[in-house]
Amino acid sequence: MSDAAEANESTGDDAKTERERIREQKRRELEARLGDGDALDEGAGTETGDGGAATPDEPIHVNGPDELQRTVDEHDVVLVDCYADWCGPCQMMEPTIEALAAESDAAIAKVDVDANQAVAQQLGARSIPTLVLFAGGEAVDRFVGAQDRATLESAINEHAA
Repeated sequence: MSDAAEANESTGDDAKTERERIREQKRRELEARLGDGDALDEGAGTETGDGGAATPDEPIHVNGPDELQRTVDEHDVVLVDCYADWCGPCQMMEPTIEALAAESDAAIAKVDVDANQAVAQQLGARSIPTLVLFAGGEAVDRFVGAQDRATLESAINEHAA
């Protein structure tokens, strides 16, 4: 195996370990907030506190317009990531998208534009990555191109309040 391949594999392992650490930290914080000492069920999300659906800790892969609509209807704030597997900037954004899913108050939805061209067209994704932020069922913000985590967190927090 080449040094570059080993380094790339190591980076992937580091990212996976970091995601696991973040998930475990979030889980402990939620258990502490519950205060009754009961462990959370595996895979449980974050409750919205207003009767809405739990926010998943992992991105939701959307396959079709109906799934997108259901996801937007079920969650107060949804960040939709329009991506393609072959897209370099999309690949660079993947750790940020995963971290936002694990740590933010928004549900994160992923749309593969190659497999879901109708959804991409519905969202107006002419370039990728395109991220569309929904709040209260309406598109409230759009980002085209790779974005830093702080920009996305700020937009999510603005509409999650």
